[in-house]
Amino acid sequence: MSNDPLLQPFQLKHLKLRNRIIVTSHEPAYPEDGMPKERYRAYHVERAKGGVAMTMTAGSAAISKDSPPVFNNLLAYRDEIIPWLKDLTDAVHEHGAAVMIQLTHLGRRTRWDKGDWLPVVAPSHQREASHRAFPKKLEDWDIARIIKDFADAAERMKAGGMDGIELEAYGHLIDQFWSPLTNELDGPYGGSLENRLRFGFDVLKAIRERVGPDFIVGVRYTADEQLEGGTTKEEGLEVSRRLKESGLIDFLNVIRGHIDTDAGLTDVIPIQGMANSPHLDFAGEIRAATQFPTFHAAKIPDVATARHAIAAGKVDMIGMTRAHMTDPHLVRKIIEKREDDIRPCVGANYCLDRIYQGGAAYCIHNPATGRELTMPHALQPAEVRKTVVVIGAGPAGLEAARVAAERGHRVVVFEAAGKPGGQVRLTAQSPRRKEMISIIDWRMSQCEKLGVTFHFNSWADADSIEAEKPDVVIVATGGLPHTEVLSKGNELVVSAWDIISGDIKPGSNVLIFDDAGDHAGLQAAEILAQAGAKVEIMTPDRSFAPEVMGMNLVPYMRSLQKLDVTFTVTYRLLAVEKAGNQLVAQIGSDYGGIVRQRSFDQIVVNHGTIPLDDLYFELKPSSSNLGEMSYEQLIAGQPQSVVRNGEGQFQLFRIGDAVAARNTHAAIYDGLRLAKDI
Repeated sequence: MSNDPLLQPFQLKHLKLRNRIIVTSHEPAYPEDGMPKERYRAYHVERAKGGVAMTMTAGSAAISKDSPPVFNNLLAYRDEIIPWLKDLTDAVHEHGAAVMIQLTHLGRRTRWDKGDWLPVVAPSHQREASHRAFPKKLEDWDIARIIKDFADAAERMKAGGMDGIELEAYGHLIDQFWSPLTNELDGPYGGSLENRLRFGFDVLKAIRERVGPDFIVGVRYTADEQLEGGTTKEEGLEVSRRLKESGLIDFLNVIRGHIDTDAGLTDVIPIQGMANSPHLDFAGEIRAATQFPTFHAAKIPDVATARHAIAAGKVDMIGMTRAHMTDPHLVRKIIEKREDDIRPCVGANYCLDRIYQGGAAYCIHNPATGRELTMPHALQPAEVRKTVVVIGAGPAGLEAARVAAERGHRVVVFEAAGKPGGQVRLTAQSPRRKEMISIIDWRMSQCEKLGVTFHFNSWADADSIEAEKPDVVIVATGGLPHTEVLSKGNELVVSAWDIISGDIKPGSNVLIFDDAGDHAGLQAAEILAQAGAKVEIMTPDRSFAPEVMGMNLVPYMRSLQKLDVTFTVTYRLLAVEKAGNQLVAQIGSDYGGIVRQRSFDQIVVNHGTIPLDDLYFELKPSSSNLGEMSYEQLIAGQPQSVVRNGEGQFQLFRIGDAVAARNTHAAIYDGLRLAKDI
């Protein structure tokens, strides 16, 4: 037996969990037709293989047709889900992990124009800011119908072989009854705390009658909304005691806060630059007050924090959900005393922000997550050892180097700069985004262990590359800021990179023209405003910074609004002229009919990057494939076999921003899916 607190088993009713680490309920938006099919199953099975005690599926599987998912969630109101669940639970159990599922009715946290276009329902007519639907106030027959729907769904989950269920209470319908801010009902379901709790307890009673006393049932809930007029900490403690004393549930899963706005959601599920484990002590207070099995998850990204949570008795089971999206084999590496090999979660929150914009969840630097059917988390040795030369030690180049080396190839990397990292190193210069450098540090550590040779401060040319006698050359040279987007005056503007790097000093009255809409524009704005500049961010789009997405936008807004930054949408910078010590900006609109002139002393353009591809085109004539990549083979996971030049000395490929401006995830995905088949 290990002495590690994280590796101690925990008895939850009849279920023995093999350690103290869980993946809490979340919806990565991988269902097909609302069902947990092959892709969904493979995702959870990978975490079971990796040693986690329990994986909890379905961040909010819908139990009613008037609770339509706003992104791709499981539909627990359909009988056809049962065989799919059975396949999933059997596969997870085969690898020694338990598996549960979360059920919910979203109440007002959805939209009427989703699913079957039914009215949104809630205990009041108050609209939730995030989803904007004005709800119908629930009638008695709605309440009776939804209670039955919860029981029906729980019965389906038991039939599907689940070890238990968890009800999602915070922000969803059950909590909308509990919170005085969202419950305006009279009579038995509104008014006093006892009345407001009645709906949730009626749901639990109906579920118990249906699934029996032995099936595990828990509740994930907020014990302090941290909103004026909402559920207070004192009420939350009372709710916790009543849940325990009801005899209807087997565990508490505690959070703190509210999720009705992007800002509230981000405080509940913090991102990079925000404090780790902000609600852990609060969860510990609930456990101490109830002496009842308590789970918790909220930015527990590292093993040390998780270990403290268990060792100090704060909670019984600790959730490391985003950490497992980054490294599904986290627990196995703890067991094998290889914690240094754990791929770190950097809190970029690319995963959650993507689902809230209607996409599937992907980890910013583990492109195999969510692609388990086609991308490996563990690499197999290559049949033939080759020499692979990589030019560029940014995220794309380092991933290609790591993957090729792990497969047993000889790998040589040339990097023009003195340090690795490329754009990620630039990004990490902002204090709030410093965690991003772990993307680079982890890959460098892995490459060094695997014997990759690095040449820094080396501007590679054809001669130096060919001297290595490569079989494969991968150009990952990235790009440079693209600022020549104006009809006149391109030489008068600077790039967002110039500001972030400190190469250009901030002006005092600055326009940032941002039509890339990514982090660089907002990072530059923050640096300028903190230096005392008057800053305006202008975009031709309907909204600014669309590539940053909702939860990542929150810390920027909290900073930039305090610094009085102005945000201007639907206007385009056309040209710039110099007039004395001022720059005169000509401003128009894609909608037409507008031309204005305004003066600034500095104009910053954020328009993405243009590929740094000179070396690629220099090498192209000497390559066997003339740089051509078979997309069919890339997608199918087959080695590249294109030959267009029989005299060619090596295969040549380019990846990441050396091809076109994209993002960190795309660059790393390029590196993995190319190099895994060399």
